[in-house]
Amino acid sequence: MQVVVYSKVFKEKDLPYFQQLFDALHEQGIMVYVFRPLFEQIKDRVIFKRDVGIFEGYIDCQLKKFDAFITLGGDGTILNAITHVRNAPIPIMGINLGRLGFLASIEKKRISEAIALFVRGHYRLEERGLLYLESNLPLFGNTRFALNDCTLLKRDTSSMITIHTYINGAYLNSYWADGIIIATPTGSTGYSLSCGGPIVFPGSGNFVITPVAPHNLNVRPVVISDSSVISFEVEGRTENFLCTLDSRFESITSAHQLAVRKNDFNIRLIQLHDIGFMETIRNKLAWGVDTRNY
Repeated sequence: MQVVVYSKVFKEKDLPYFQQLFDALHEQGIMVYVFRPLFEQIKDRVIFKRDVGIFEGYIDCQLKKFDAFITLGGDGTILNAITHVRNAPIPIMGINLGRLGFLASIEKKRISEAIALFVRGHYRLEERGLLYLESNLPLFGNTRFALNDCTLLKRDTSSMITIHTYINGAYLNSYWADGIIIATPTGSTGYSLSCGGPIVFPGSGNFVITPVAPHNLNVRPVVISDSSVISFEVEGRTENFLCTLDSRFESITSAHQLAVRKNDFNIRLIQLHDIGFMETIRNKLAWGVDTRNY
């Protein structure tokens, strides 16, 4: 069995959890590959009980057989990890070292338990759909997909922008706003939620279109089928606007013709049997908790 250990940034306070993970993987006899930038940060801090390999990026996912991609961090770490996994059939196990952790749902105190359960096959795989960004001009290289959302936002000015929006070629609305969010069900608990969007269960087969600070207060988020193609024309008082895919961003202009559709491949998340979406949102959003009792 072979796994990749991935993290964006190593923090000294997280050293015990990194050590615990590598010890657990060693005890289970799992061959470990470490993302090169991470290895450079931890090679003099973590005690490796056996040699580890080096993971360079997406090409390694195509050339080597990995049984899992283990991330240490928060949801943003998983969003970065999928740019390396892409269409490779490698499930992702997210260990939460951050705060909320809707995607990285395995708490750090359960690292050893999670690895033992993984080896015994006591877990489930959860399919998550992605969206894909089409553009008439080059954008985002070979990673035009997003797990959470695609956004179009103003920049360089306080003035709102206008986003003419179409669904399958039919005119929907011209949003006068600071921007617009197109979220997957996975991304519905992210930026879209903070802008008043609904929570959508994974696997619902939807996109959520959520305006950011709309000028017209009667403009509300809408939920549509993910079989739809959503296209945009952006205009405003400045030349440049911001386009994001998850945590990645690029500058665009009115010359860009953009469309969002369902991506051709999904990713898979490793979830423990006692962790489900309803448990996650209930715990992370503190539903049913009355602080007056504490």
